[in-house]
Amino acid sequence: MAGSHARERTSLILTVLDEAKSIDALLESIAQQTLGPDEIIVTDGGSTDGTLERLVQWSLRLPLRVVEAPGTTIAQGRNRAIEAATGDVIAATDAGVRLEPDWLEQLSAALTPETNVVSGFFRADPQTTFERAVGATTLPAVEDVKPERFLPSSRSVMFRREAWQQVGGYPEWLDYCEDLVFDLALKRAGCRFAFAPEALARFRPRRSLAAFFRQYFLYARGDGKGGLWPGRHAIRYATYAIAAMLICRRSSLALLIVVGAIAYVRRPFQRLDLAGLSRKQKALALAALPVIRVVGDVAKMLGYPVGVWWRFRFRRVWTSRSSS
Repeated sequence: MAGSHARERTSLILTVLDEAKSIDALLESIAQQTLGPDEIIVTDGGSTDGTLERLVQWSLRLPLRVVEAPGTTIAQGRNRAIEAATGDVIAATDAGVRLEPDWLEQLSAALTPETNVVSGFFRADPQTTFERAVGATTLPAVEDVKPERFLPSSRSVMFRREAWQQVGGYPEWLDYCEDLVFDLALKRAGCRFAFAPEALARFRPRRSLAAFFRQYFLYARGDGKGGLWPGRHAIRYATYAIAAMLICRRSSLALLIVVGAIAYVRRPFQRLDLAGLSRKQKALALAALPVIRVVGDVAKMLGYPVGVWWRFRFRRVWTSRSSS
């Protein structure tokens, strides 16, 4: 399955911070890999909940080393882990996920000598009806993906160390969306990407509307800091502004708003898995979709200008300090 080319030494890296409740599930899924990594490097950002103790226990079973780096961001933590790794191939994942048994094997099979980066995929691992609705609203299905344009999440990706070095690593001036900025830097550097849709990482969606709002506020703030997707954000502002104007005028064109709203949630409706739910749970899940969509949009519209403001005011200062 791993292909005809010889497998290169592979290091699996991730960062953690107070993940005592979820770290066992992730490490158990790593232990069950059909093709295991040569080493696992975990950067701990200063956990105080017993995460370090769990990692020490797992180091007796897995080739695991811990880099203690209190106060580091995710980007800094990933870079510290890669610096400590000895492999020429880096596989990256995140705390809070559960990897399918053939995750690393699928990534390795797609990493040919001509390939620099392999994009894995991800799916929701919901435990409640609300979490099913969040997953359907926010995560693409495989058929939604255009492989040539897909930017991998660092919860499921593999890349060559030389590619990481070429672009200067993960951008440490970003606290969110750092993996997308990293991906775009790899694209600009001419790195060749492959897509491995069966290399699956499963993660649990946010458990409440408040947690979901905060997540997407921070994602959008990261977009603003990183200068990402200004066109997409402009379209969102314009769409809601026009809809509000039509509603305020009580125009007959308000019917277009209804039609547009239905079209806006059509794909989440199609992705929603209702198997095993009671009639009441199905009704709740369906009703939650438009609410989740609107709350996510509001979070983005509030978070993005905060990030843009930060970018204009602080990025140049931060970059000059970090390079001095």
